[in-house]
Amino acid sequence: MNLKSPKFIVFLLLVTAVGGIALFVFGRSLWFPFYLKIRGERTVAEVVERLEAEKDVGKELAAWDRLLILGFKEERFLEVWGIKENGTPQKIKEYPFKGYSGELGPKLREGDGQIPEGIYQIEYLNPNSRYHLSIKLNYPNEFDREKGRLAGRDRLGFDIFIHGKTVTIGCIPIGDRAIEELFVLVANAGIENVDVILSPYDMREGVREIDIEEIDWEGELYGEIRRTLSQYQLMEPDRKNSEVY
Repeated sequence: MNLKSPKFIVFLLLVTAVGGIALFVFGRSLWFPFYLKIRGERTVAEVVERLEAEKDVGKELAAWDRLLILGFKEERFLEVWGIKENGTPQKIKEYPFKGYSGELGPKLREGDGQIPEGIYQIEYLNPNSRYHLSIKLNYPNEFDREKGRLAGRDRLGFDIFIHGKTVTIGCIPIGDRAIEELFVLVANAGIENVDVILSPYDMREGVREIDIEEIDWEGELYGEIRRTLSQYQLMEPDRKNSEVY
């Protein structure tokens, strides 16, 4: 192959561009700490180290292989469950919402003020949030995008976080003390080991029909939430052995 040929140069530029985009999108955990260092801002590791040293946050709760975060909009609280390898989930924390926006039903578009509903993962931890600390969810997920495409909705919204403080438009604020603890718990478990279930109400207390005028797939969405709760053996409420902030 002629390394100086135009075709090879174009190929090399294409591979470099694709690799750069992939690194930017999927390698955030690798490059973002260095970016923060250059800007003189805090890294996740620095925040976790400070919180564990100064406030003793999370040390007694660090030995979990996985975490499950349940968010119930009607009841307005988060539950955090810890899972050890080959073990059953154990509820370890409960945090009330400190603010709320929107109504029952999934988020459908940018600016609707809705807290999403569905099964989500965590994209990254933000140690420099305007809301003290924050945890970014992967809304819109593939389910949200698929339903958006079918309905011709292309502005689905973005930047949905669990964060500190007490104000929100579509996010979940749980206050500064609670987000410090949850931030440390998630960092110690690893964001790839955390699932988040956001539900319109606590389906473990009983299942009822919610009719949302604009969509016809609420049964599919809520059936998936119920199946996921069952998968984790969490279809019965547990109000014991937890701390509430």
